[in-house]
Amino acid sequence: MTAVELGLDTFGDITLDGAGQRVTDAQAIRNLVDQATLADEVGVDFIGVGEHHRPDFAVSSPEIVLAAIASRTERIRLGTAVTVLSSDDPVRVYERFATLDAVSNGRAEVILGRGSFIESFPLFGYDLGNYEALFEEKLELFSLLREEKPVTWQGTMRASLTDADVYPKTAGGIRAWVGVGGSPESVVRTARYGYGLMLAIIGGPAARFRPYVDLYHRAVGELGMPAQPIGMHSPGHVADTDEQAWEDAYPGFERQNNTIGRERGWPPYSRLRFQQEAGPEGSIYVGSPETVAKKIVASIRALGAQRFDMKYANGTLGHDKLMRSVELYGTRVIPLVREMLAE
Repeated sequence: MTAVELGLDTFGDITLDGAGQRVTDAQAIRNLVDQATLADEVGVDFIGVGEHHRPDFAVSSPEIVLAAIASRTERIRLGTAVTVLSSDDPVRVYERFATLDAVSNGRAEVILGRGSFIESFPLFGYDLGNYEALFEEKLELFSLLREEKPVTWQGTMRASLTDADVYPKTAGGIRAWVGVGGSPESVVRTARYGYGLMLAIIGGPAARFRPYVDLYHRAVGELGMPAQPIGMHSPGHVADTDEQAWEDAYPGFERQNNTIGRERGWPPYSRLRFQQEAGPEGSIYVGSPETVAKKIVASIRALGAQRFDMKYANGTLGHDKLMRSVELYGTRVIPLVREMLAE
């Protein structure tokens, strides 16, 4: 099987300290930089930092955090999970990532998305009624900017461009993905504009997304586009034993799901739901290194994926446990996954 990349994602969750007190936004960001630095040291391939504009997540400007990480790391690839392109400007996004690529010596990549949270739309003056049109147009424009040639483009959601050039130039362009939650239209659009497909799998077995993988391959072929990688992103936590991992992770999952659930009308979170999702047929990768590695391998094989990113920060789980999770992911999970995939 082709070599698989194994990464980590975080939204810069606001965690609790040793005394059970909420850490400041600034401390959460500094902790995130430490976690990413450790990820680089232990052999993780990628660190993704999400963009949000709400009180439970500290990061609203991922590229700045990633630049700080770049200054303390040597090899890990740096990207977002995701950049909310709909409420941003494609030109500025490309310029920021081209700059990140320069300071990181070619390690930048971007995962673009519409955003499952909508706080950025009113914050930056966008009408949610244009949710689909904004993403469609801006994704098209970003695909043109990736060629790093003068761009002439016209749309309805943004001012037109005529022979517009964008700087700085990169050594080889910016690797780009589109985060997709399971819409067939989104899968085809991702293929049409030449992006890698990153599946956000946050419920149920990975195998249920296989039809989207097949659709993506079919669309790429029919559109005559070059093949791009397929990745997946799911939450998880690694500890020394299954029992310790479950005990560590549950309070953060419960608090996060109930916070978001109150906004979206979800039922209260429960240990039964957590246990179901942490089991073999669920989307949560929680357990010992051996348990997590086996589940990752099963999902990679089910989808034929070339990348797996585990969202290791979930809710209020403290910095010390996140550091241990990152350490175990790099030193134990990744070698086990590679060994099993080679069999």
